[in-house]
Amino acid sequence: MFQVLHYRGEIAALSAAFIWACASLVYTGVGRQISPLALNLTKGWIAIAMLGLTLFAIGQPVPLIHLKSVMLLLLSGAIGIGFGDTAYFNALNSIGARRTLLFETLAPAIAALLALFFLQERLSSQSWFGIVMILTGVIWVVLERLPESTEPSHHLRRGALFGLLAALGQAIGAVLSRFAFIDSDVDPLWSTLIRLIGGTIVLLVWGVAQKQSHEIVKPLRSQSLFFVVAGTAFVSTYLGVWLQQISLKFAPTGVAQALTSTSPLFVIPLARMLGDRVSIRSVFGVLIALAGVSLLFSRA
Repeated sequence: MFQVLHYRGEIAALSAAFIWACASLVYTGVGRQISPLALNLTKGWIAIAMLGLTLFAIGQPVPLIHLKSVMLLLLSGAIGIGFGDTAYFNALNSIGARRTLLFETLAPAIAALLALFFLQERLSSQSWFGIVMILTGVIWVVLERLPESTEPSHHLRRGALFGLLAALGQAIGAVLSRFAFIDSDVDPLWSTLIRLIGGTIVLLVWGVAQKQSHEIVKPLRSQSLFFVVAGTAFVSTYLGVWLQQISLKFAPTGVAQALTSTSPLFVIPLARMLGDRVSIRSVFGVLIALAGVSLLFSRA
């Protein structure tokens, strides 16, 4: 039991990765029906409502949080969820899931470097080696059978730019959340709610400024589309972001980000269950990444 509590941050990160792997299969299809901004905003306010109901149901009072921590969490949500997730959905639409996930694997290294410079959060050589092994395994899997693109080069450059922005946004959001946890003992459930509020406010202002009001309300016009988005928001945003906050509270930033970046690996068994062929290369990549995960779990 003690070991489980000791690694609760790492376990939460892996759980979030699995949840996001499942959700990515749904978002790929939903993204063809509504714009990335509208999709991100819809899942955001739905998750906020769910979190509010949860806090009310468990009777958890509003915590006393330093204003600095609140501002850091709001900024974390604005950058990581507002801009980062929207860039991620744009990348999915432009260059597909496989190449987008490749860019997402940059987030752990970026987060670890930012945490080193701004939080003086140093990782052991074993943890760094584990992160490298995880990234190697994920990249090995993501790059497999990458089809040659017939799209215009400017379209590919646009997708690559969004992929980089998504990775950067997630890394900055993670570091800001970690910073808030250092300065305050805020509960991960409340920090998740604050981050979502920050991201949703930015998206709402962004949508109005871009005159996308018709896109914002589009999910409400289709009952089937709304229920799909709502169900996925519950899984990916309500549960996923909550677990991510738990991981950032109890594990170093680089470790938490590395473990949450293993989502592509969970797609493999899911794809196999759906009838797709799983290659030896994919299995080998998973084993490399799992070896890296074991190093992070055995850190001092």
